[in-house]
Amino acid sequence: MIHKILGIDPGTKCGWAVSSGNAVIDSGVWNLSPRRFEGGGMRYVHLRRYITDVIASHQITLIAFEEVRRHLGTDAAHIYGGIVATIQAICEEQAIPYTGIPVGTVKKFATGKGNASKRQMIDAAQQIGHEANDDNEADAIFVAICGSTAV
Repeated sequence: MIHKILGIDPGTKCGWAVSSGNAVIDSGVWNLSPRRFEGGGMRYVHLRRYITDVIASHQITLIAFEEVRRHLGTDAAHIYGGIVATIQAICEEQAIPYTGIPVGTVKKFATGKGNASKRQMIDAAQQIGHEANDDNEADAIFVAICGSTAV
């Protein structure tokens, strides 16, 4: 069976990537900032739509997300928690396995260094032939590829 993994770098600028083995099929960044006249909870409504669209269009068999254990701010921690809760709820509803992959593991896989910089992550994505728009997309690319080791 060919597995298709959706890798997610949770955040307001939410990186995502779909991989099959080491091949990246699709990727990008979802901007989850609330729009004018929207409440903060709308970021999760938009995220649910984005994720379910990707699941349907790519027949996703696993979702992997970057697992962050420490946040610099309370707002970032709350947003991260809401994003992960949304991912987990979608996966439970659709019977799709999911896993968190620690930040250091993703960075070490991509660059050989567990504390790689944003620039190094973008460069690592370019080295495997993928132009990442930013570090969020680069992180998601390697979360997806790392996720393939979980299946």
